[in-house]
Amino acid sequence: MRLIKRLLLVLFLFLTVKVTAVSASEFDHGVWDGLLQNHVQMINQGQASQVDYGAFLQKRTELRTYLSQLSAVSSNEFSTWSKPERLAFLINAYNAFTVELILTRYPRLDSIKDLGSLFRSPWKNEFIPLLGKMRSLDDVEHGMIRNPGDYDESRIHFAVNCASIGCPALLNEAFTSAKLEAQLEIVTHAFLADRSRNRFNASTGRLEVSRIFDWYGDDFERGWGGWHSLDQFFAQYADSLADTPQTKNKLIAGGNGIRFLKYDWALNGK
Repeated sequence: MRLIKRLLLVLFLFLTVKVTAVSASEFDHGVWDGLLQNHVQMINQGQASQVDYGAFLQKRTELRTYLSQLSAVSSNEFSTWSKPERLAFLINAYNAFTVELILTRYPRLDSIKDLGSLFRSPWKNEFIPLLGKMRSLDDVEHGMIRNPGDYDESRIHFAVNCASIGCPALLNEAFTSAKLEAQLEIVTHAFLADRSRNRFNASTGRLEVSRIFDWYGDDFERGWGGWHSLDQFFAQYADSLADTPQTKNKLIAGGNGIRFLKYDWALNGK
């Protein structure tokens, strides 16, 4: 009986060490991080970015190495990761595969929309082998990242990048589980501080903001992050959205009219 107990204890310790080792070994986004640092330039005090797609084209082998690493992850392995690690993985996958999509025709395009057709948008093209299935960018963003109950994180709209000037900046570093919260805050504050895309018009008393808040307003009203309305979201980030104490007070008070600005679909390249 004692021998059996000892064997069971040894087995338990072995399994504990093995599980701990697996959980401590996170997916390595190093290749993608290096590409971003070398070929994405943050501009306007980090409020926007310019992507050197020509340089990415020269380093396409490295990019495809990273994409292959993403594709090699199984659904079972993915399910064992922490929530922050899963979300960081999906954000990086969306952004990296978007760059790869642009490179399929670069430099012979002016917008990501040029990669679509009258009957099919580029976001519905199933070219992404991820977690055991062929997926589209829409599948990754709307079916996985935004799927209610999985992450419930509205700030992802400032992290995923659609290769367009109107889109929030492509951050020049990979998202990681350890830094995810700080990175989401950085990209959110930076986007709201960009007066070409988000501002308060004192003459009209209205907020003039990116059409992202029109398209995905529901995500800011579901209680994700504690916000149940756009007013509450804008009030929390009033420091970035306001230029004067008076405007900040108006944002905190809420009830301001909103006008959604035209979206610039031009390529965010150099």
